[in-house]
Amino acid sequence: MQEIIQQTTWIEWLGVFLSILQVILAQQNKAINYLFGIGGIILSLVVMFNAGLYAEFTLYIYYLIMSIYGWLYWKLGKTHQETPISYADKADWLKISGIVIFSFFSFYFMLSRFTTSDVPIWDASVSAFACAGMWLLAKRKIENWILLNMSNIIAIPLMVHKSLHLYAVLYIILFCVAISGYYNWKRIFKKTKEF
Repeated sequence: MQEIIQQTTWIEWLGVFLSILQVILAQQNKAINYLFGIGGIILSLVVMFNAGLYAEFTLYIYYLIMSIYGWLYWKLGKTHQETPISYADKADWLKISGIVIFSFFSFYFMLSRFTTSDVPIWDASVSAFACAGMWLLAKRKIENWILLNMSNIIAIPLMVHKSLHLYAVLYIILFCVAISGYYNWKRIFKKTKEF
């Protein structure tokens, strides 16, 4: 354990800390979560690239774009006021399915053809579910927590395989926070519908 801690860089520590803070703030439905997320994403880009997790690296670029979009959407929405939490409808689920399928095959193709990745299926799977989850989070849809947890559960053994133990711990924490976030957002949604 001590060896794992010693091998962990300050960039990993800070990236993980900011990422945990971001998810806790998102779980509490606070728009400021995106500012901490952007910091964690930038640091994680360095870590994923250095580890040769190229789909994860690309995913973090997507996270950066969606975080900027999410920040603006949460704050301004379509009506120039804060967007409320809602459930995904049938049209959203068609988009979600399309995002997962397109993302998986795109990442898998790129990883297996153009990189030295030893885990193209796993890396592509994490990224595909995370892409859909981030899109739902930016749209403030409750189901984001489900898709993000599908990504988290696959990411845990992937990070261990790549000796990114701190990121494995991060994904375990994100998994737990996402469960809490799901129920908290359902409670907030129910409360707003009562008024």
